[in-house]
Amino acid sequence: MFEEQLKNIAAQHRLRKITCIHTAPGATIAIEGQRLIQLASNDYLGLARHPELIRAAVEATRRYGVGATAARLICGTLPPHRDLETALAKFKGAEAALTFGSGYLANAGILPSLIGRGGLILTDRLCHASLLDGCRLTGADLRLYRHGDMEHLESLLKRRPSRKVLVVTDGLFSMDGDLAPLPSLVDVAERYGAEIYVDDAHGTGVMGPSGRGTLEHFKLESRIAFHMGTLSKALGCSGAYVVGPATMIQYLINTSRTFMFTTAPPPAVAAAATAALRILEQEPERRRRLWANRDRLESGLRRLGFRLTDSASPILPVLIGDAHRATQFAEQLFQRGVYAPAIRPPTVPKTTSRIRVTITSEHTAAHIDEALAAFEDAGQAARVI
Repeated sequence: MFEEQLKNIAAQHRLRKITCIHTAPGATIAIEGQRLIQLASNDYLGLARHPELIRAAVEATRRYGVGATAARLICGTLPPHRDLETALAKFKGAEAALTFGSGYLANAGILPSLIGRGGLILTDRLCHASLLDGCRLTGADLRLYRHGDMEHLESLLKRRPSRKVLVVTDGLFSMDGDLAPLPSLVDVAERYGAEIYVDDAHGTGVMGPSGRGTLEHFKLESRIAFHMGTLSKALGCSGAYVVGPATMIQYLINTSRTFMFTTAPPPAVAAAATAALRILEQEPERRRRLWANRDRLESGLRRLGFRLTDSASPILPVLIGDAHRATQFAEQLFQRGVYAPAIRPPTVPKTTSRIRVTITSEHTAAHIDEALAAFEDAGQAARVI
């Protein structure tokens, strides 16, 4: 049975395999002895191997052990968990914070606590899979609006019956690199009395003058009561958080099943994430390097003739279209020393397969120029340019 299904997946050029990276994360990596420029990582600020984060993780492990050993509400809450939530609330300018083991767990646990059967969820059609799955778990009616289309969103709000409505969106879309039109979205939602749920996984640490995220970027922190994000992108760790009013956080502690019935994250991870927040504030030059690198790479790719999305972030998707061609192009890049896997359906819609290029603060100008030379050569070989 499984063999036949795998053959069908392969026939559609959607077969995936696990690739083992043999070195610590960085601007360059090694796979089976081959050095490659890494252009696929979400470690935007290079914090995953920062000495302060490593030191914090080691010290927490020595003091509190490897595992938390139980759910947070049993005996799994340790000082590093409490310290992280305090630091997150302060960083985000919120009353309180709650952490989860992953972004998927956060969305799957928070959304069903916010709305249920009889309610209506309106979500951007390009939202992350964890958001869409979390929406389905609520039991509420679900409607998708066209990506970033506020007129379509408003038309759906106009037709809604008198019931609770939740508008769900990514802050920064991970496969296109563009920002949700949050100012317009907030105006529309407020006009119809709808609540807003923002997943700012890729915006936290990257967007905004202080790196507080997409809400800060748009100056909307006072108009969006709560939002979630992850610790696994720019903060270089793992896990997720939600910040908002203290009463809401207390409510989620008592209702979110993925919080209540999951062993707490390791204390080392919580301690490292707290250190990451501290470094984020102490080393703003990391964000400056990130944006300078992003602009250098984007201008180079466009100059070579590649078709990119209208990205406003360090995510620079190179659009290919056909899944087979995208896979071939990724293989050509690999042969020339660049690691940037093909992104294919169901991760992205049909006919929009791409190479999702990401840049970090730790790439040098030499890395970028070397990568651009590889893109030019591979693009010509794969007839992409």
